Amino acid sequence: MTMSRRTCRGSLRLAGVSLGAMSAALLLPQAALAQAAEVPETVAPGTPAQQDPSPAQTAIVPVDQATPDPAAQVASPEADTGGDIVVTGFRQSLGAAIALKRNTVSSVDAIVAEDIAKFPDQNLAESLQRIPGISIQRDAGEGRAITVRGLGAQFTRVRVNGLETVATSTDGASSNRDRAFDFNVFASELFNSIVVHKTAEASLDEGSLGAVVDLNTGNPLAGKTGVTFVASGQASYNDLSENWGPRLAGLLSYKNDAGTFGVAISGAYQSTNNFELGNNTVRWAQGVFDSVDGTPCFSQPNRGGTYVGTPGGVCDQVALAFHPRIPRYGSVRHDRERLGLTGSVQWAPTDATKVSIDALYSRFKETREEKWGEVLLRSNERQMNVRDYTIDDNNNLISATIDDAWVRTEHYLRESQTEFYQIGGSWDQDVSDTFRFTLMGGYSKSNATIPVETTFVFDDRDAQGFSYDYTNMKRPVISFGTSVTDPANFQLSEIRDRPSKTVNDFRTVQLRTEWDVTEGLKIKSGAMYRRFSFDTQGFSRDAVVCPNAGGTDVVLGTITCTPNSNIGPTAVYGFPAGNLGELFNLGKAGQPGGTTTEFLIPNIDAAANYTGLYDRTANVLVGDTRSVSEEVTGGYVQFDMEGDLFGLRYAANAGMRYAHTAQKSTGLTSATAGGVTTNTPVTVERSYDDWLPAINVALFPHEDIVLRGAISKVITRPSLGSLTPGGSVDGFNYRVNFGNPQLDPFRATSFDLSAEYYFAPQSLFSVALFKKNIASFPVSGTRSGTFASTGLPLSVIPASSPAAQAPEGQLWQISGPVNGEGASLKGMEISLQASFTFLPGFLKNFGFLANATFVDSSASYSQGGPATEVIQPGVSPTGAPIPGGTLGALPNTTRDATLYGLSKRAYNGTLYYEDAKFSARASVSYRSPYIDGASATGNLFEGYDETVNVDASLRYKVTPSFELSLEGTNLTDEYRDRWVDIDAKRNYESNHFGRTFLIGGRFKM
Repeated sequence: MTMSRRTCRGSLRLAGVSLGAMSAALLLPQAALAQAAEVPETVAPGTPAQQDPSPAQTAIVPVDQATPDPAAQVASPEADTGGDIVVTGFRQSLGAAIALKRNTVSSVDAIVAEDIAKFPDQNLAESLQRIPGISIQRDAGEGRAITVRGLGAQFTRVRVNGLETVATSTDGASSNRDRAFDFNVFASELFNSIVVHKTAEASLDEGSLGAVVDLNTGNPLAGKTGVTFVASGQASYNDLSENWGPRLAGLLSYKNDAGTFGVAISGAYQSTNNFELGNNTVRWAQGVFDSVDGTPCFSQPNRGGTYVGTPGGVCDQVALAFHPRIPRYGSVRHDRERLGLTGSVQWAPTDATKVSIDALYSRFKETREEKWGEVLLRSNERQMNVRDYTIDDNNNLISATIDDAWVRTEHYLRESQTEFYQIGGSWDQDVSDTFRFTLMGGYSKSNATIPVETTFVFDDRDAQGFSYDYTNMKRPVISFGTSVTDPANFQLSEIRDRPSKTVNDFRTVQLRTEWDVTEGLKIKSGAMYRRFSFDTQGFSRDAVVCPNAGGTDVVLGTITCTPNSNIGPTAVYGFPAGNLGELFNLGKAGQPGGTTTEFLIPNIDAAANYTGLYDRTANVLVGDTRSVSEEVTGGYVQFDMEGDLFGLRYAANAGMRYAHTAQKSTGLTSATAGGVTTNTPVTVERSYDDWLPAINVALFPHEDIVLRGAISKVITRPSLGSLTPGGSVDGFNYRVNFGNPQLDPFRATSFDLSAEYYFAPQSLFSVALFKKNIASFPVSGTRSGTFASTGLPLSVIPASSPAAQAPEGQLWQISGPVNGEGASLKGMEISLQASFTFLPGFLKNFGFLANATFVDSSASYSQGGPATEVIQPGVSPTGAPIPGGTLGALPNTTRDATLYGLSKRAYNGTLYYEDAKFSARASVSYRSPYIDGASATGNLFEGYDETVNVDASLRYKVTPSFELSLEGTNLTDEYRDRWVDIDAKRNYESNHFGRTFLIGGRFKM
């Protein structure tokens, strides 16, 4: 058997899923499904797809097995399926995705065409969450990163139009400076298919323990002849911010009458301005206070004298209990703008030749503004007096009234932009009827820049009567007692600015060949070269403006700061000095009665002008300046087989992939001599080789049943941040993290079994079992020690942190990654998709999708646990007096837990209705709690509670060319609840983002 060039071309490119060049998710259904005709990797002769009456499924059968024009099958709005059941639009795209899954040997899931364009998704992550086994992590109410079968974002490789790439955004509370792909960079309208490879093949790019995700932006030669134009416009409204924003998209494509030349351009634009409101603790900690219920803990108050508390007494009890480090309420504003452009030119002068040139540009801009009213217990407990307190069963200082508290108001502003560029080309050529090749290559670059990341702080360092109550962990009462709107109570105390820049780029060249040896046997081979480079730079303009609470003037440049002066409750920018403040009202943050809701906060523009912040010379942040470059060379051989074995149809592929990785890691070391600090680059080089066998088998015991199995060796290269020579210093949490450029990759053996039953058109029931034995799994090794024991100079401690003033004020938690003993993961996916075509009347237009994923895993982690003692006064071995009153070392604790980012349960469900005029869908996504990573200050792990997100969509076709839409996301206004410590589940944050509604229209011709 030989396939025509236009059929086999798709099976050659992208190792089984080639969806070509450029377009947008707004492509017409027939264009998208014609494109899906290029998808099958290995299709057994006479596979059940040709018996399935669904036109979407028939459309992707090779031409010589079905109709000579698959697109013609879907050009009509109705098909002969018995009656007037509508198979256009959403129902049609479901059929195309099912057909793709059905006709591949490996485990593949997909979302095709209108499934993306018509779901109320703000970005690609939200589109992906409906695929079985995929969960998303949200930021600012939008999806940002994905986990696949319990493995986090760093274990997923992403290809855009066949080229591996990294898109790094500066979104979130912290920037992504790693291999994880930020899906929120892209508008969902730019793509007309997403394909997720859950099992490995020799011909599939390596680098993933989780999945390889293909994002595809279209194929103009798969569209209709002539000109196609599609445009859509929506207005979005968020009920928390009460702001409106535009969302626009368009596509223009052309295909000549001969079908030999096609060109397409598309664009998408979105602007939003939404709020995130709630509370935050910035973790919980232990600490020794000045006095407890009137009992002095030291011989002299306010940081003086020696410790007089007794073991087991009230001073010890309160010191060893956990209290919120920075209890606070506040708001975060997310002002976002997305712009995306795609372009594609395709030329196919003959059936044997096809040339494509593709380009993609995306720009994601955000202004993130945070306003907080808080108390800085962190590192200041020594001057504070605790009274009227309660310690609960989890050893939490769950409520207390505190005198001499450091009341703080904080105003933070970050301006960021991510620009992504990609250009690629491919040449598909049939050399003969049995031999063909694809030569493809391209370049992509992601620039994530933060020119401004500024914080100004007002302090009242002797406030009386502050109280908090975390009896309800998610909705605490925080009352400041003293006035937090009176400028006479405050002083300007700290300024920070942390500009940074992260650049990733990929260069890729691949040659892929395919030889039909005999009917039922195909040999694929290829060679590849990839060069990846990562470079990040961090800078600091931090300064402590007025560190003294007692009234001493401190000079910073030309500024003299006197406590409780130079502040006023006005939003007027600039001089005089009294105009440095503005009033902030909290709004609907979920706060209970008794919580303070109005604060005087710094005005950033006025304070920056007054202090000359942006004229200060920025210092290099040693720990945030590093680079990694990788060159990967290798190749593969794969055998594709299909036929009958003892009367049982089968399809299989088996092969070996080889990858040689040459890695170069560079970081800065800092040394101070004679008052001069010198930063010196240190580079470590290494290389390693991997041989990665893979086998996938599909059996067809019945025309409607497919059984699959797969075994493979897989790798994920180490986290970029972990490879840095030298160390980074967190002077707020007294932590030092060292890198390890000699880390081994994550290596695993993967096993998969699945059964699929295609019981009706657009219908599927499937069960999949999977297991991964992870042989090498870098883990963190942790110890407690003095800062001097790290060998790092004091100059690397951030100037505005508490540790800068007292480097040895407490023991440091010192950690770094080491090669661990590995981990295990196992799980099950269940999926059911059904179209109710068997029901009478309008009921036959209903259908639903549902899936459930169950995952478990086990890995050992080492962290610093809670302190168990307060050091008593004494004499050191050198004879020096020890005043006592500090916490003992955080004992190194080894704990078994799930892999980071793994939810043990995830459920997704969609109920839809679609007829010739009207369509409606409602979707629910559930994700169970999960650990997000290691914590600090004695807490074991931190993570998130369960979430439930509800979205819905309504559409009505006014004419065949024009439809109206109404969509809603996060309809229940779900809160994001984060915790620290896996046992006590202490509050980290509880925030909500509001509901978003979109109303608009879509035109096509």
